[in-house]
Amino acid sequence: MQLAATLLDARQISKRFGALVVLDRVDFAVREGEAIGIVGPNGAGKTTLMNVLSGAYPPDGGTIELLGETVTKTPAAQRCSRGLAKTHQIPRPFLGMTVFENTYVAATHGAALQGEAAYDLAYDALKLCGMVPIANRKAEAIGLLDRKRLELARALATRPKVLLLDEIGGGLTDAEASELVATIRELIHRGISIVWIEHIVHVLLQVAKRLICMADGKIIADGNPASVMSDKAVVEAYLGSTPE
Repeated sequence: MQLAATLLDARQISKRFGALVVLDRVDFAVREGEAIGIVGPNGAGKTTLMNVLSGAYPPDGGTIELLGETVTKTPAAQRCSRGLAKTHQIPRPFLGMTVFENTYVAATHGAALQGEAAYDLAYDALKLCGMVPIANRKAEAIGLLDRKRLELARALATRPKVLLLDEIGGGLTDAEASELVATIRELIHRGISIVWIEHIVHVLLQVAKRLICMADGKIIADGNPASVMSDKAVVEAYLGSTPE
């Protein structure tokens, strides 16, 4: 069977903040159609990895390829235009703009579309995220759930091939999390590869077909979700010791 194409390939990625090593020679690849979950204790390096992959932070070592092109030193905006989008833990809407205007800006700058094409993409992103009824509200006037939906809609309006989700389920009720899972499943159905960091593991496992666990800036397990969650190193990373 032919393997799916590799869309994002990071090799030997290292990142330090002063004397603190946050990423220690991490290898990480995303293939076409994958749904990857990333778990690990606080301080494991999960969000830093996302930020290095997206271009928010430069790596101190290693290389990153996106769609076969080296982007190790490429700015985040250019990586976005090439098909790599990321949401933030704390939503960052453009204040003073409506919900629709936020997604329209993403379509024009991230996807490089204009006019009707940008309008249609922005509208489709809002529809997918259930936000059409509040499209004309100011971004600062909506609640946490809607801000998270808007964060996702803006990312979708850039037409990503790989979408990095950083704790997008945090703060949601079970019902709201179920809606989010349904939306992300639809994205996967549309062919978008998903990489999702989430502390709400039972929600993450409803989507992820491959699970990665990080600890101390390294990947300590990578594979089938059930196997990873039962791995002794993973249990120890979460609990501090391996149960008898």
